[in-house]
Amino acid sequence: MDTDRFPYWLKIVIAIVLCNIVGIAASTVTLDAIPGWYASLNKPPFNPPNWLFGPVWTTLYVLMGISAAMIWQLGLKRRDVKHALSVFGIQLMLNGIWSYLFFGFQSPLLAFIEILLLLGVIILTMIRFKDLKPLAAWLLVPYLLWVSFASILNFSIYLLN
Repeated sequence: MDTDRFPYWLKIVIAIVLCNIVGIAASTVTLDAIPGWYASLNKPPFNPPNWLFGPVWTTLYVLMGISAAMIWQLGLKRRDVKHALSVFGIQLMLNGIWSYLFFGFQSPLLAFIEILLLLGVIILTMIRFKDLKPLAAWLLVPYLLWVSFASILNFSIYLLN
């Protein structure tokens, strides 16, 4: 199937849905852990309320999907586009894995190590996207900022527990 022939709007929808599927999959371990294990942890004073995470992540997944679709629109026959989207796919996978490490395995330390890797791959994704379409990279800035904050929060929870 030649997905390069998909209309741009369909690429946006597919990319947004794909990003949100990762979030939904990750939420299967997150939602069960919040009232029990996570509630029992010592958290820093800057820990956001639990209700904030859903809307923030949904927004970030939408921005990520639009960003990826902008790159996809350039054509999958291009090697640089394939490479950029491969890096994007790796960061998306790492994004989902974090929830399994933190909430599923209940390991703030492993999750912190993994989130540092995630940050690096987000930055690499942004660099690759910037070379192809700068706006696509800029759309990932809120994601980078949130994951940076999440890294600090993750490390703080590790230290406090």
